[in-house]
Amino acid sequence: MTASMPIRPPCPPGVCDCGRDALLQTPGSDLRILCLNRQEEKHLLQRLENIQSLDELQRLQQRMYENLGIRLTVEPGYNEVRTMRGIAIEFQAQPGLCRKIRQSIPTAIRRGLEKRPEIAWRLLDAHDLFRDA
Repeated sequence: MTASMPIRPPCPPGVCDCGRDALLQTPGSDLRILCLNRQEEKHLLQRLENIQSLDELQRLQQRMYENLGIRLTVEPGYNEVRTMRGIAIEFQAQPGLCRKIRQSIPTAIRRGLEKRPEIAWRLLDAHDLFRDA
């Protein structure tokens, strides 16, 4: 016998475009994203804000994919990177991914990069942006 997993409560009507109801009604859909409740979201955001290295950020990205199905890319933007806002943080389209989460995760990552700018330099270096310097 399998126990049902607790899922996130629905967003207020008209506020979010996550498609939670459609996801629940689709048989065989990946419901892992709905396990991210408010308490778990706060814990995730806190971990992202307190990253210590680029390797840790990449491990957290991998864990978000494994546990929640969230595909997140963090890379330098197409134009100049003068501030942390120049780092492109993008989600792959996924039903059930709440608008609030799509805003709060990049904000938390940027805060973490601002606390430890050496991580941003390692990210830029990993994408070979310093090759001509």
